[in-house]
Amino acid sequence: QVQLVESGGGLVQPGGSLRLSCAASGIDFRFSTMGWYRQAPGKQREMVASIRSRGTTSYADSVKGRFTISRDNAKNTLYLQMNSLKIEDTAVYYCKRVSPIETWGQGTQVTVSS
Repeated sequence: QVQLVESGGGLVQPGGSLRLSCAASGIDFRFSTMGWYRQAPGKQREMVASIRSRGTTSYADSVKGRFTISRDNAKNTLYLQMNSLKIEDTAVYYCKRVSPIETWGQGTQVTVSS
């Protein structure tokens, strides 16, 4: 069964850091383009970062320089390191298999509040 399970969300103060993990199973992770998306209350879901099978990364302008996406193919796990968090980063963060076939995780809540 194809499954993406996010973890690592929580409540942090502005300026703090958090690392999200996405454990993948039932998919050919090594050859999949993966991504992190987020959806804040009342807003459209947006792409945060993506990483191709060979390691090429892409980031939304709003998170460049603060977030880092990475993958461990041996562990079938995707990561998102989030530093210098801002209140506007508050959202549900979703792990996604972008290609070859789209698959979504259930999401994990990240709340940035003082």
